[in-house]
Amino acid sequence: MDFVCKPVYRMDDLIAIMRLLRSENGCPWDREQDHHSIRKNFLEETYEVLEAIDAEDPAMLREELGDVLLQVVFHARIEEEAGGFSFDDVVDEICKKLIRRHPHVFGDVKVDTADQVLTNWDKIKQESKGQTTVAQTLASVPNVFPALMRAQKVQHRAAKGPFFDPKVNHEIALSQEGGSPEEQIGRMLFACVETAEALGVDAEEALTKETDRFIAAVTEQEREESVQL
Repeated sequence: MDFVCKPVYRMDDLIAIMRLLRSENGCPWDREQDHHSIRKNFLEETYEVLEAIDAEDPAMLREELGDVLLQVVFHARIEEEAGGFSFDDVVDEICKKLIRRHPHVFGDVKVDTADQVLTNWDKIKQESKGQTTVAQTLASVPNVFPALMRAQKVQHRAAKGPFFDPKVNHEIALSQEGGSPEEQIGRMLFACVETAEALGVDAEEALTKETDRFIAAVTEQEREESVQL
């Protein structure tokens, strides 16, 4: 298949190009990769998509979404070669999931608000994964998430349980003494995340913005000092 100078490329072309790159006549680097060796690439490309979204740059977003799509095709091709699943299987599964989790669109369930949609989504998700307890839903939060993001996700899910009171837990965490410096800092951070969750604030985003403000303040201070000199 001649891939050079096509006026427009489609999904099938991307899959075929990846198949060629992984073949004996393809690229030595691409051929040597496995799921683990390109794991960080997926994470980096995802963050670059977020940067494009924050920059409100459509051209940048288009490019970065393509890079993420490449990672999906890459992993699917590696798995297909190993006799696991193909890209078509990935598409099939996500389509079935979307249909299953939108019974108000593809079934006869009635909803009036976005909150009701999310409630149904969580319920269907828990049923499909066989989760019958709050603890099981908490354990399913990926431990590879950034720490603040994971803590807030866990607390959001825990808040649906009958035993969880953010205000009480926050006060208990702040009143506890002892433990290693790491444990003390961990309790304080967890309490801060609980406060963020109670106020409806994204802890990860709040810390990012505060870090940005700190950098801006230092930059401004240095600028003023250089002017005075």
